[in-house]
Amino acid sequence: MSAKATTAVPTDKPPKKGRKLVWIIVAAVLLGGAGGGWWMWQARAVAKAPAKPVQPAKAPAQYYALDPAFVVNLADADTVRYLQADVQLMTRDPATLSALQQQAPALRNRLLLLFGQQTAQSLAERRGKERLQQQALAEVRAVLKGEGGPDKVEAVYFTSLVTQ
Repeated sequence: MSAKATTAVPTDKPPKKGRKLVWIIVAAVLLGGAGGGWWMWQARAVAKAPAKPVQPAKAPAQYYALDPAFVVNLADADTVRYLQADVQLMTRDPATLSALQQQAPALRNRLLLLFGQQTAQSLAERRGKERLQQQALAEVRAVLKGEGGPDKVEAVYFTSLVTQ
């Protein structure tokens, strides 16, 4: 009997560690390039986007107090009631502020007439006071416009409003 010596012939190639590393590097470079390309694309798109128009800064608010306080009889038929109101007018326009000072007597007259038409019941709720503010603003603008002056009054504020 003869014993054959078997020698193992390696048929499998040894694993190549370097090939795996090459694929990892290639993948990292591709992903990095894709990310960088996307970032450049977005940066260019933002640069091409139209710029938002810059709003000019608002001028500071200027207030004109109509002193002394208004005191009027309310239009209630059943009893005598009074309204006392401290009023300030707000504008951002220096020319309008000057016009308010010049037209103060006419403004006071129109507001006295307006306030005297109110009833205690209409002024009992917030909605009534806000309506009166809007009416007063319209009266102020009408006086200024009627005199040919600038009418850029933005708001009428009641700094005190008492009904009795």
